[in-house]
Amino acid sequence: MKKAGDLLKDLRGGSTQQKLANEMNVSREAISRYENSKDKINVNVAQRISKKYDDPRFAMTLQHEYTSTGPVWLDGPNIDLHRSAVKEKTLEELEEAIHKLRSTSLVKPLNNLTAYELHDVREALNELVEAQTAISHLVAVVCMEANINYAGLWENHYRALKSAGYVEV
Repeated sequence: MKKAGDLLKDLRGGSTQQKLANEMNVSREAISRYENSKDKINVNVAQRISKKYDDPRFAMTLQHEYTSTGPVWLDGPNIDLHRSAVKEKTLEELEEAIHKLRSTSLVKPLNNLTAYELHDVREALNELVEAQTAISHLVAVVCMEANINYAGLWENHYRALKSAGYVEV
């Protein structure tokens, strides 16, 4: 699994650390420390880099590095990131999650569940996390292949949440 610094180096490509540092309003040494994973990328700098490169892998990796939660970018030897393969895997994971969620009761107060019922809840949550990883990869792969603005999708989503009254900010 690549770290954000590795991805930053990849994203920078042939451009110099100094040029990126100037664009991000940080020192060249800071860029070097980020790329060599000696320092975590400053949140404000990470946001500017995300906007500049609009790379879903970078965004997902940052989320994981900062929170130790959320999907990680799948890059192992058994992953097929062709859009059709990712779509089929996403549908499979969604169907499994929906099936498990439908068969799991959440009617009782959760602190009164039996060990068996709690086991069912954990299994349902595990299926939902697997589906979330699949969905994240499908969105990312399609955005990258179709040159669709990943950050823009999220900005539109946040605006819709706000206009529906689901968030205040």
